[in-house]
Amino acid sequence: MSVYTTVSAEDLDGWLARYAVGSLVGFDPIASGIENTNYFVTTARGRFVLTLYERLPADELPFYLNLMAHLARAGAAVPAPEPDRTGALFSILCGKPASLIARVDGAPRLAPREADCASVGGALARLHRAALDYRARLTNRRGPAWWRQAARAVRPFLDAGQERLLADELKFQTGFGRARMPRAAIHGDLFRDNVLFDDDRVAGIIDFGFAATDFLAYDLAIAVNDWCVHGDGSLDESRARAFVLAYEALRPLAAEEREQWPALLRAAALRFWLSRLYDLHLPRPGELVHAHDPAAFERILRARVATAAPWPAHRAA
Repeated sequence: MSVYTTVSAEDLDGWLARYAVGSLVGFDPIASGIENTNYFVTTARGRFVLTLYERLPADELPFYLNLMAHLARAGAAVPAPEPDRTGALFSILCGKPASLIARVDGAPRLAPREADCASVGGALARLHRAALDYRARLTNRRGPAWWRQAARAVRPFLDAGQERLLADELKFQTGFGRARMPRAAIHGDLFRDNVLFDDDRVAGIIDFGFAATDFLAYDLAIAVNDWCVHGDGSLDESRARAFVLAYEALRPLAAEEREQWPALLRAAALRFWLSRLYDLHLPRPGELVHAHDPAAFERILRARVATAAPWPAHRAA
């Protein structure tokens, strides 16, 4: 759990006066997330998630919050930001940019079945189709330039084998951003804890703090690397097939996207191995901080390097 900024009831009650949501009834810190401070907030007129953005600059917030509003209007399973009385989607609370988002009832499916993967694959495809009409653009701040920067920062903490793996993969991914594949706004972090289920239905896709303009198939690869893996990092072929077949039923992939699939899976594994190494070895000061284990994505990356995973739908055919 991460709480970088402590919010008092007095501070929050005063801030909520900007909104037409009624007075504060109660609030509790959320026991997840490593990037931002989050609280569950209950008011006289509703239930919300309060987020204080610890790293995101205020001038980038309109991209994220307007994206969520756009997706929600388009019918994607995304909770909508609450506008204040002036129509603004964020303002300053305790010195940090903060937003109020509708709270989704549901729970993450941490041990997903094939049917769960199919549900999320379809939900991601609907999100991507809606994102194609979103005109704002934002460079991915965890893209290839950051990979190289983070690699230099974490290298002193790696053993010789890890250093070779990292150097070889960065070389392999040279030119990643120049590929010719469809781009639009992506979620960028569609892990199991960022999807809430209500029974067998995807009730909400949450936490858009890594959204950016990037390859849609890369976003799909990020999700498959978390939803469809065994403990040793290898792909669970049946879950991966269920995921991508449900996705392609709504947004069929182009030939270039399918051809690049093994490289996209490797790029997604590299990105999260690096970010977890960085958070573990170079943490920020925080009241309560939990860093995810980077070993899981090291295993995933090694497995993707060892075995070039074909596009799963090919095997279904």
